[in-house]
Amino acid sequence: MGIVRVGGKYRLKERIGSGSFGIVYRGTNIVSKEEVAIKFESADIRAPQLQHEFEVYKSLSGVGIPSIRWFGTECDYNALVLTQLGPTLEDLFNRCNRRFSLNTVLLLADQMACISRIERVHSSHFIHRDIKPTNFLIGVGPHCNDVYIIDFGLAKRYRDTTTHLHIPFQKHHSFITGTTSYASLNSHLGAEQSRRDDLEALAYVLIYLLCGSLPWYGAKASTQKQRDKIAQMKLHGFSSLLTEWPNEFHVFLDYAYLRRLFHDLRVRERLENDNTFDWCLPRPSLHVDSHQIPGSNTRLDRKTISKDNDTSANSSKRVLRSHTRRQHQLGPPVL
Repeated sequence: MGIVRVGGKYRLKERIGSGSFGIVYRGTNIVSKEEVAIKFESADIRAPQLQHEFEVYKSLSGVGIPSIRWFGTECDYNALVLTQLGPTLEDLFNRCNRRFSLNTVLLLADQMACISRIERVHSSHFIHRDIKPTNFLIGVGPHCNDVYIIDFGLAKRYRDTTTHLHIPFQKHHSFITGTTSYASLNSHLGAEQSRRDDLEALAYVLIYLLCGSLPWYGAKASTQKQRDKIAQMKLHGFSSLLTEWPNEFHVFLDYAYLRRLFHDLRVRERLENDNTFDWCLPRPSLHVDSHQIPGSNTRLDRKTISKDNDTSANSSKRVLRSHTRRQHQLGPPVL
């Protein structure tokens, strides 16, 4: 890139991530020696996101949200400097042999982690629209057991900040906003997303961390037909996936209910709220077959999945009808 410093005092170190959004480097404040993360995107990119993300971060400042250190343009790049955080939940998931204990999943689901973070975003009039394990990070130092939510490039205001009136409902979006593996059924159907869609995505994340995988995880999603098959799997395979787990994981409604639900489950299972996550414990080194669901003898045969979930040209309509029935069973939506 040819850039060695941004904002006059943040020196670049090694590259730590990249994607369609741009590139992330580790950096250091040459004055205070504070470690930071520096996110770059090309200044002439067709659909810039970093300015928008900067504005969202300013609106969300608080517990579980990384702090902004600097934003501006350096050479041919927009740059956003944030406080340095630790590994993502996906990194820690891999470190723990791709399976978290029930206690760790409940700790993550509790108010000190995922649910409160999403509630904080929603109370600031935004929906995240890309809830996934790589967008939750652990803090460093004294905050090593605190969970942070990041990456607000796709975040969107869902209501007016003064009147609290919701944005108009729209349908027939031609693409899925977010990551297909965790996207809600409404997103598959091209509907305008709301708070409930973030909570549904969180449900998929928690089940993924608890079970070790999802039936549709890793399936191709480049065509509409492939995305319809994934939607069918989410609609019909989610309940069967949870048969061996407590009933609380079948229900995802609102923040207070979720907190009470998982708190009661912890009490019933006699699990201590001691902030001891799986990655804090010594674990033996185990070999895990990447094509196998950890903790079972069942392999993810994508051809079998594709065959078993093959749908007709009207699959999207069947998904809509079934999804509507499921919403009636769950109760009134969180808007």
